[in-house]
Amino acid sequence: MATTPASAPAVAAAAQPDLHSLICFFQGEYVKLGEAKLPLMTHAFLYGTAVFEGIRAYWNPDEKQLYALRVKEHLVRLRNSSRIMLMSDLPSVEDFTEIVKQVLRRNNFQEDAYCRPSVYKNTEAIGVKLHGLTHDYYVLAVPMGDYIDTSKGIPTGTVSWRRTSDTSIPSRSKITGSYVNPAFSKTEAMLNGFDEAIVLTADGHVSEGSAENLFMVRDGVLITPPVSDDILEGITRAGIMEIAAHLGISVKERQIDRTELYIADEVFFCGTGAQVSPVASVDHRPVGDGQVGPISRQISKTYFDAVRGKLDAFRHWVIPIYTGE
Repeated sequence: MATTPASAPAVAAAAQPDLHSLICFFQGEYVKLGEAKLPLMTHAFLYGTAVFEGIRAYWNPDEKQLYALRVKEHLVRLRNSSRIMLMSDLPSVEDFTEIVKQVLRRNNFQEDAYCRPSVYKNTEAIGVKLHGLTHDYYVLAVPMGDYIDTSKGIPTGTVSWRRTSDTSIPSRSKITGSYVNPAFSKTEAMLNGFDEAIVLTADGHVSEGSAENLFMVRDGVLITPPVSDDILEGITRAGIMEIAAHLGISVKERQIDRTELYIADEVFFCGTGAQVSPVASVDHRPVGDGQVGPISRQISKTYFDAVRGKLDAFRHWVIPIYTGE
């Protein structure tokens, strides 16, 4: 059965349907998720040779509309990840977009949802390589609420694991096998009593969370690590920068030392799964006064209004699924 990686965002337990009855796109057809099956010898299963995207869709109850977020940007990144993994001959962004819309529409979600398109090596073979293998793609969608708490600051801790470098497994590509690294980081942090991990680069600079980009605020300036510090080139990260420009908040991309987080005014995570999640403490040290800071609060409010199609300035972010095409 086509499944998400173990480190993928969990389905919100409060609204979990019969997942097997949901509709997905698999091997060229729209089928029930429970009918989408792969052989055990599939290369992607044996070696993690697949790439994926996570696309949020947000329910607007006032408009009775489901809005899919930044679909084009996600699918462009999916194609780039596929290129890195020697997988081409994929649908165009426009054709892939139609499949995403159809999967969301056919499931008739009237709640927030998470859509996962993936391209995977489907050759049945033993052997570690990327070349000379065939590939296919699928799209599935499930209901999803918060991945991590967005309503209040969370406790975080720096972990001993280091982010994989571009010379090992490129973090800018969402390769399924590489998510064992975030899984190690997340588990270490949680077993140590934190809600989320702060992961460093091999040379000790702040990279990101286990599966989220990171921003901090110092003296009114929003600061985030550069793409050269082994981060995912986050679509939500780019969106936060767009919101900051809209709000007149200065942004800098530069390296961040671990101890800078201890004296930052504010810190927050962002990502498709994380959305905008404020950080209350790092390594048992409160960030600011330990509460959600004013810039984090302002960015978060703007973000959550934007993703539900409530702000004209950000309507280009969203695609209506049920009407208005």
